[in-house]
Amino acid sequence: MNDAQLLRYARHILLDELGIEGQEKLLAATVLIVGAGGLGSPAAMYLASAGVGHIILADHDTVEISNLQRQILHGNDRLGQLKAESGRKTLLALNPDIDVQIRTTRMDPDSLMSLIAQVDLVLDCTDNFATRHAVNRACVAHKKPLVSGAAIRFEGQVGVFDTRDSDAPCYHCLFPEADDVEALSCATTGVFAPLVGIIGSMQAAEAIKVIAGIGTSLKGRLLILDAMDMQWHSVRVKRDPVCLVCSGA
Repeated sequence: MNDAQLLRYARHILLDELGIEGQEKLLAATVLIVGAGGLGSPAAMYLASAGVGHIILADHDTVEISNLQRQILHGNDRLGQLKAESGRKTLLALNPDIDVQIRTTRMDPDSLMSLIAQVDLVLDCTDNFATRHAVNRACVAHKKPLVSGAAIRFEGQVGVFDTRDSDAPCYHCLFPEADDVEALSCATTGVFAPLVGIIGSMQAAEAIKVIAGIGTSLKGRLLILDAMDMQWHSVRVKRDPVCLVCSGA
């Protein structure tokens, strides 16, 4: 690290568990964030400010005024812009020392499979099951750790799925893919603005821990927040021995 980086990341370096070695791991890491909306906004901003050296932000959508209640990557002056482009501007304004690439076309299973092979860790900040399962399949195929978050109304959840550990579950073990599952949408059911900030920030925290190799991640656990009562619940998640994605069954 150069002198400017030592100053920028000084408060991380002071943490014995992280230190210079951990910060250098962050600077060398490449992270894919799928979704630049409510969850992706705080997650991306904290990863950028914390010094994750290479961020790929993927989102094909454009900024609408209804996004601004919670999607803090964007502002009034970005209405109509692609979210990925708007997000890149915000991240580089926070930290010009990092590299931010964007993907502005809809990510299909093939493109996700190719892209995820090139990164160290993936954050799923999307809002639909089809993309979540495609991301999970690619992460399992390439043994990349996945930090998944979700938020709707007043309830959020976050988990880490890291199949580098042969005993760890994947996302499909917890939420099996099914044609008859109807995902709730913020556009029809609403979402509490600070909730996505809490969950997205936790995704960033888990990503940093996994990259730096510190602490105990949420691997094998799902953390659920009821923001109305501000109660957290932790649920153990076991690997499904006949999972169609990670078991080879």
